[in-house]
Amino acid sequence: MNAPHRHSGPVLEVNDLKKHFAITGGFFSTVVGHVYAVDGVSFAIERGETLSLVGESGCGKSTVGKAILRLFTITDGQVVLNGERIDELSNAKLRPLRQRIQVVFQDPFSSLNPRMRVRDILAEPITNFGLAKSKAEIDERLAKLMDKVGLPRDAVDRWPHEFSGGQRQRIGIARALAAEPDVIICDEAVSALDVSVKAQIVNLLCDLQQELGLALLFISHDLAIVEHMTHRVAVMYLGKIVEIGTRDAIFSAPMHPYTQALLSAVPIPDPEANRERILLTGDVPSPINPPKGCRFNTRCPHAFDRCRSEEPALRMMGEKHQAACHLHDLPAAENPILKENKKNG
Repeated sequence: MNAPHRHSGPVLEVNDLKKHFAITGGFFSTVVGHVYAVDGVSFAIERGETLSLVGESGCGKSTVGKAILRLFTITDGQVVLNGERIDELSNAKLRPLRQRIQVVFQDPFSSLNPRMRVRDILAEPITNFGLAKSKAEIDERLAKLMDKVGLPRDAVDRWPHEFSGGQRQRIGIARALAAEPDVIICDEAVSALDVSVKAQIVNLLCDLQQELGLALLFISHDLAIVEHMTHRVAVMYLGKIVEIGTRDAIFSAPMHPYTQALLSAVPIPDPEANRERILLTGDVPSPINPPKGCRFNTRCPHAFDRCRSEEPALRMMGEKHQAACHLHDLPAAENPILKENKKNG
């Protein structure tokens, strides 16, 4: 599996991706504004790597996943798969490339067709992409897929409603694997599951990634799960990435006040550990009318005048670690981000 389709660079690249949804009103459905759901997002994922896209609800992370999958037309930017731009392709030219990029959705109950047996659900991508020529070949592939996701082989003859949530998500993963993809987008793929089942599914994804060299884009708001399974983390706030770096860099020394606040809310195993919860005041601003300057300035405890007028660019904070924050122009002794990290260190 996965022998062809090799490309020397990143398997997936997203360059300055934007998705603005038009708001229409009036008798003639005139465009009266836009929802700036994704507003200039860039990242790359290597083969065999997991990049986790994290942030609060409404930050645009799921829209990024849907834009990559071409579930709608993007406003601007590029999506590059194995060195080939796919954002401009017609549906006819895109269709064979859909094999390379698959998705596991949040809800294992609604993402499987209740009127199809598991056999037919899994055989669909195999026949669509011409991966098997005979019924015997299909049956052999189905048996291997069941083995891979830890379900009994005879489960292919059952209906989706006969399975638990965790088992259905395994079927969803098997369906994604059936196409022999290079990239799997996991859109909140474990958030609807019980805690014990979450861990099983995350471990399954990690094992499959190691075995098959898959690239994973793991979209989640659950930082405890992300810390367990990811290689790198991109933190989104109101349509933009505010920090991106390796798992260790983000979790041990976050360089953006929003990342610090998110991490302060994650339960920690050691009750004696010294960490104060950072409570953010105010609501997330509307993506219809995002704040000027830094988008986080309306909730940031450290915001100053420059934050309200000038948008900070992502800048290097260390090897493979970038953050967008004006506080890093302050002397180290006056930088509240560094002080917070030192206090928690």
